[in-house]
Amino acid sequence: MLADVALYLLIPLAGTTLGSACVLFLKNGLKSWVQRALAGFAAGVMVAASIWSLLDPALEESAHLGTWSFVPAVVGFWLGIGFLLLLDMTVPHLHAGADAPEGHASRLKRTTMLVFAVTLHNVPEGMALGVVVAGWLSGAVDISAAGALALALGIAIQNFPEGAIISMPLHAEGASKGKAFWLGTLSGVVEPVAGLVTIALSDLVIPALPYLLSFAAGAMMYVVVEELVPEMSEGEGGHSNLPTILFALGFTLMLALDVALA
Repeated sequence: MLADVALYLLIPLAGTTLGSACVLFLKNGLKSWVQRALAGFAAGVMVAASIWSLLDPALEESAHLGTWSFVPAVVGFWLGIGFLLLLDMTVPHLHAGADAPEGHASRLKRTTMLVFAVTLHNVPEGMALGVVVAGWLSGAVDISAAGALALALGIAIQNFPEGAIISMPLHAEGASKGKAFWLGTLSGVVEPVAGLVTIALSDLVIPALPYLLSFAAGAMMYVVVEELVPEMSEGEGGHSNLPTILFALGFTLMLALDVALA
């Protein structure tokens, strides 16, 4: 069982690492339309994961509340939104393609703030996986090993384009290919760490599971709307339907994984 837990926590990091490795093999940076398409795909996966892997189990765990069963999901969702909003307002970071950094004023290098932008948004994904794995390990809630695996695979799938989207701009900013690869990979290390910490706090996690599942969903949805949707909708080359199609593909792929592995 410990081997399974380690595997589930490391699967998302593998997705980030593989995506970051694109910088080692591609001579030129990713074209704007490719970045937009990958952002759309990642957004579709995260939206589906937020609904079926997090919000749906949260509602099921609160079913005993009857008419008020929606309360934990709504409260937790908004706490997740607030948590990511707080991070966005305080942690200095720079989104790929942006000129001005966000968060508190800082003298950090642009490359460092680019990594921070992805790292702080990876925290809720690690927490989400940790909450689901903790629920499965407890045996007290209706979460299976297959459900945890489905979420791990879904996060890894959306981490692949995310790894490429961070490593390629880092190289364009002046970092060597090797440094860009390692910094891109490092941005994903926070996921297994956040997952492991969440599991370690399982005695506190399980009683509040509906709130924590929806907290993770809210945080992930914040990332989708605040970062991925603008990225898939804007850029050079004018309007394109491809990001929307890739969003639908990512959404249905995560849906299929969640059902097939349930």
